[in-house]
Amino acid sequence: MPIPYINRELSWVEFNQRVLNEALREDLPLLERVKFLAITASNLDEFFQVRIGGLMAMKRSGIKKPDLSGLTPTANLNALRQRILRMSDEQYTLFNQSLIPALRKAGILALNMNDLNHEQAAQALNAFEDQISPLLTPLAVDLNDQPPAVPALQMVIACRLIETESETTRFALITIPDSISRLVPINAGSNAFAFVLVEDLVAAHAEQLFPGEKVAATTAFRVTRNGDIAVQEEDATDLADEMEEILSARRFADTVRLEIRADAPKDLASMIQKVTAASTAEIYRIAGPPGLASFMDLVFIADFDHLRDADWPGQSSPSIVPGSSMFETIASGDLMLFHPYESFEPVLRLLEEAASDPDVIAIKQVLYRTAKKSRIINALIKAAENGKHVTVLVELKARFDEARNLDRADELQRAGAQIVYGVKGLKTHAKICMIVRREAGHLRRYVHLGTGNYNETTSRLYTDISYLTCKADYGNDASLFFNAVTGRSKLLRFQRLVPAPTAMKPMLLDLISGEAERARQGLPARIMAKVNSLQDPDIIAALYDASRAGVEIKLNIRGICCLKPGDPKHSKNIEVISVIDRFLEHARIFHFLQGGDSEVYIASADWMTRNLEKRVELMIPIAEPTLKRRLIRILETYFNDETQASRILPNGSSTRVTKPTRGKGLRAQEHFYQQAKKAAKAREHERAMTFEPHRPAD
Repeated sequence: MPIPYINRELSWVEFNQRVLNEALREDLPLLERVKFLAITASNLDEFFQVRIGGLMAMKRSGIKKPDLSGLTPTANLNALRQRILRMSDEQYTLFNQSLIPALRKAGILALNMNDLNHEQAAQALNAFEDQISPLLTPLAVDLNDQPPAVPALQMVIACRLIETESETTRFALITIPDSISRLVPINAGSNAFAFVLVEDLVAAHAEQLFPGEKVAATTAFRVTRNGDIAVQEEDATDLADEMEEILSARRFADTVRLEIRADAPKDLASMIQKVTAASTAEIYRIAGPPGLASFMDLVFIADFDHLRDADWPGQSSPSIVPGSSMFETIASGDLMLFHPYESFEPVLRLLEEAASDPDVIAIKQVLYRTAKKSRIINALIKAAENGKHVTVLVELKARFDEARNLDRADELQRAGAQIVYGVKGLKTHAKICMIVRREAGHLRRYVHLGTGNYNETTSRLYTDISYLTCKADYGNDASLFFNAVTGRSKLLRFQRLVPAPTAMKPMLLDLISGEAERARQGLPARIMAKVNSLQDPDIIAALYDASRAGVEIKLNIRGICCLKPGDPKHSKNIEVISVIDRFLEHARIFHFLQGGDSEVYIASADWMTRNLEKRVELMIPIAEPTLKRRLIRILETYFNDETQASRILPNGSSTRVTKPTRGKGLRAQEHFYQQAKKAAKAREHERAMTFEPHRPAD
């Protein structure tokens, strides 16, 4: 009998609704609300490129088999369109009726071209002629011939032109390169920030691009194309070349969404539809400017700090002595960091120290996504230039980071690092770095294992766990792991680390079934887990079985949840929450009671089939009692959140956890920040009270 299963794509849309709900909150600072709205738009961009694109390809292939939720690709697309249309209406109602008026009241002015006074109009014209016009390339449109190629996710202006002498009509397109800022600043006096949208500015002065013609009508639009283009690795003689072809193809792949203003003239709308080859089902008529993700730029404008949340800077870990060697710190005991509440700086310091340390012989690391200006990359380059043996697995198949990773790999290779482009047939998503150091005539391996990418930018925005150790068994496993992914040896079960795709899923199923068996024997049984997504049918079936056996199961799932909570037969003992707050929840933490002898893990993998069966991932057991207890407390705190948690409902939607009738209520992320701040302050006070004498040199 099939198990209850919520559709994956519809579950994701409900996650995006939870993000949009934050933008709807009038109690949040104004620019934080703008940020959440921009995130929902950016999320939808990627969702259309990947998930909608994949479903449309299935539909065109004639696939009619329903998924586990009972929806065929066609039925799924229809349901998604109706749900996303409702979400789009909510986004633009919020944008037009709430955020734009509130921003104006606060001194942030979104101006129409007709709003500009003489001085502002002159400034706008100068910006167009000096900074924008030289970068524009108009494209003629002949509907009887091959239409011009419209790049994905770029703002495009459609124009109806009338030749002055002959009065003949034709159409043209003006694509606006991504290098041009969407928001063009306009002087508006002190204590104010004003801007016009670049597409409005270009449309107002478009006649400069068409001498002898009148621009009779314009409208802006934006096309989203299928980004779910697979790498044909079996046929690729050079994966880097193959990825460059994929990047080029993605810009002009099949249309999956056409965003066009609802007030667009009919003839322009018809022309745009033909040029983009968009079907009626792919057209989304919107009540405002396309591409709301661009308004994220407003969040960072200067002099409006009062419209943002107060900063929560990452604190120094109490375990790290300022100025001390990271090698000495790790050698004195395992170290765990909870980012971004505790700074990512120690991880950066470890690599930078290793790059210059004469005793360091080798560095091996997996890179999935990195920052634009990466200290990690700089440290690895320096290490290679200093003669260290540097091996880096750069995952070229990290979707939408392929171009950056190609550049990173090239930089590292030029410096002398040995580069591996992932593993054939799998994505390598594990977060691991190993440093080999000569100490007292022996080699010692220092290992960093984590839940997040080696990206110092996102380390300030995402919640993640870092674990640093020099224990021999973890070091041995790390060596075996790198031998497997770089040398084509088998990824077998290790002493400590649990790799996917070989061992992680079987072990998770064993751990879940172990709790179920204890419950059947009348023993205490509990599972707590925090993941980004839960989709794997086998894991869901095992959780249902454990619930029926009486296991208490608490799941904190930020995004996709295909498990159906609240089913009286299958999931009456399962509670599912989702926490959406200022930091993106990214850490994966698993706790199994194990009859009181708790097992606790962190992992790079979500509970999705792609992670457990189609990626190289790592699940890391945390054995040190103090660290285990800390991770369990972190999990428990999320389930006590009274302000930012939502409860997942049986239909896949969610409702916010009810706030307490009195008092502020626990907010997990704020609690973690205050904890980290208090611990850092206490450690600083302790050091200030400790006197260390200067001793004569030997």
